[in-house]
This record gives sequence, C-alpha cells and structure tokens, in this order.
Amino acid sequence: MPKAFRRSCVAVATCLYLSYIPATLTARLDVAGRKRWTGAGFVGTLAGWALWYALPKSSGAYAAVVAALALAACWICGVAEEELGVHDDPRIVLDETVGFWVAVAFLPRGAAWLAAGFVLFRVFDAAKLAPCRWLERLPGGWGVVMDDVGAGVMANLILQLVAHLC
Repeated sequence: MPKAFRRSCVAVATCLYLSYIPATLTARLDVAGRKRWTGAGFVGTLAGWALWYALPKSSGAYAAVVAALALAACWICGVAEEELGVHDDPRIVLDETVGFWVAVAFLPRGAAWLAAGFVLFRVFDAAKLAPCRWLERLPGGWGVVMDDVGAGVMANLILQLVAHLC
C-alpha cells in the first residue's frame, strides 16, 4: 500500500489531524502503563455531530450508510493504527465519530436528542464497561471501532427507552 495512501488513512482517522492537538497536550501514561483520557475523543465526537447532518434521514438508509461507514472505519483505523504504531492510539478518533452516529440512531431529530446522545456516548466510551472492554480486544481496526460502537449501542438503548416513555 503506498505511503501517501496510508498517510491519508491517518488524516481521516484523526479528523484531519485535529485530534493531535488535545492528544499532544495531555497524552500521558499512568503508572500502570494505561492510556489516560486525552480529550481527543471529544474532537471525534464533535466531528460526528457535525457530520451527522449529512447522513440520510430515513431509518433504512441511515442504518445502511452507518453500517457501511463503520466497516470502512474499521479498515481505515486499522491502517492508521499500523502507521502510528500504537494499538488504539488516542489520536485515532474516527471510531468516536461512528460511535456517536450509533448513539443517536433512530432517535427523534433535534438538538436535545443529539446533546443527550453526545453526553451518554462520551460517558459510556470513557467508562469502558465490560462489553466494550471485550470488543476493544478485537484485532486491529475492529477493536478500535467496535468498542465505540458498543458504547454507542448502550447510549442508544437508554435514549430509545427515554424516547419511548416521553
């Protein structure tokens, strides 16, 4: 695969390198060698919110497009991960973009629902509950993206319940 193409995957996976800003300012390892929160995922989630308006409005088309983009994200994030040399590098934020789209899928369209999806997704993404931790162990880009899809599913289930009760 040509180097320019691999660097293009890094550019897409890092939100055109915007995620380098908070990751560079705050990226550190704790005493156990685990990654700490850097704020870069916040950038990816904001990008998801901004790009959400370009996604189809009909449920079927939304599901098809988000599924296709999630598969593409797995591949792109896998290439970016190889290029950066770190599994689930905090600068890779395309996974947060896709996870946010899952969090707000099939909800009423409105700013309040998007904001609630944003907050719940960020909470579940940061918490890394057991199902997401398991998904994170998948190889390559699958592990990078699927733990965020899992966090998006958990956020979405809560929001669907709230929407059903309202």
